[in-house]
Amino acid sequence: MKTHLLAAMLVTLGATGALAHITLETQQAPVGSTYKAVLRVPHGCKGAATTKVRVRIPEGVIAIKPMPKPGWILEAVKGPYGKAFDYYGTPTSEGVKEVVWSGGRLLDEHYDEFVLRGYLTSDLKADTILYVPVVQECEGGDVERWIEIPAEGKSPDDYKFPAPGLKLTPKK
Repeated sequence: MKTHLLAAMLVTLGATGALAHITLETQQAPVGSTYKAVLRVPHGCKGAATTKVRVRIPEGVIAIKPMPKPGWILEAVKGPYGKAFDYYGTPTSEGVKEVVWSGGRLLDEHYDEFVLRGYLTSDLKADTILYVPVVQECEGGDVERWIEIPAEGKSPDDYKFPAPGLKLTPKK
């Protein structure tokens, strides 16, 4: 019985290519709300351990607070936004544009999550997908750039290295 369950799980995992990519745990959220992004890293690069994860914050996502990871160095790269956004009545024109976790070692055969929280401004368009580009660097210099954003009429499944996507829903 246990063998059949394990075999079924392996077939299911193999049937969904998306599990091989860096993905978001929660894949939809309303505009005008706080969102906790849990980026799931399921493997290294061609068998090599992951040593750095860089996340570019999309325009319209502000007030970023990354979660530290034991054994990793956390860097929040700040800069100006393309425009000022309203953050609960306060005009906000600069903040975290990129989050970098480095110095750790996530083996290829292990899985881990990298977490940050941010505010999805009302300037973002509901009923669209917001893509979050991620670059994964590994031992030996291998790099996997999860930055491909689907062209109109295409889906993430059409790409080898799709950026994780978040479906934006109307404000509650």
